[in-house]
Amino acid sequence: MKKEIRTVVYDEDLRIEAYRFEGIVQPFPNHFHEHYVIGFVEEGERRLLCKNKEYKVKKGNLILFNPGDNHACVQSDGRTLDYQGINISKDVMLDLVEEITGRREFSGFSETIVWNEEITVCLRSLHEMVMSGSSDFGKEEMLLLLISALIQNYGQAFVCSVPEAMRLYYEEVEKACEFIREHFDERIYLDQICHYSGLSKSTLLRAFTKSKGITPYRYLETIRINEAKILLENGAPPLEVAMKTGFSDQSHFTNYFSSFIGVAPGVYREIFNKNN
Repeated sequence: MKKEIRTVVYDEDLRIEAYRFEGIVQPFPNHFHEHYVIGFVEEGERRLLCKNKEYKVKKGNLILFNPGDNHACVQSDGRTLDYQGINISKDVMLDLVEEITGRREFSGFSETIVWNEEITVCLRSLHEMVMSGSSDFGKEEMLLLLISALIQNYGQAFVCSVPEAMRLYYEEVEKACEFIREHFDERIYLDQICHYSGLSKSTLLRAFTKSKGITPYRYLETIRINEAKILLENGAPPLEVAMKTGFSDQSHFTNYFSSFIGVAPGVYREIFNKNN
């Protein structure tokens, strides 16, 4: 049987808890939490009882618990459960909702078990950033995108004030791009970009994505990788390139570069320097 592993990480920047359970077989008795739970089933099937309603939970399902939702579950197949999720306190959730909608009120999620690939991608990306200890503003960006999508799709008895169409905010978005280009080699924060552009975090994310087709953090990653390519083409060693382009260490840089370009930085460097 697969070894049972339980990992929990608290992110002080976001004030949320991320956890991962692997190889779990134990049943969980009827209980409730005082916080919001947003989870994702990686492997396994469970029979879940929540608020006197029974669900079959399987691979790919998102699980949404509001504070006070009583629930119990037991494995329903012969396999173990692999599960990842985040816990968000009521105060932090209200802060996020206010940032996104301008209103400090949230009745909770209308659904318990859902299937939504877009939201799943957000959750898994956020979870990975928190579990790996990322310090980039990409994790804050991803948390806002996640909660915004959840509110729009599953906000319970809530009239969402997120506009259906976002005007371009052309000048503000260009100012955000300017700030990112000028400070790409530093550790920068979403607050700094918002202050420079004159937009709130939620408005910046929506306007920037609509205008540029990518989020501010992905824009920053792209700028960094493009600068790294130039340095590597000119013979700079990967460690030096990592430091000059704002990455926390060489391993972080190598992972990002490989995911964007398809080859490791050292291999890319050799392509341009093998005849020198």
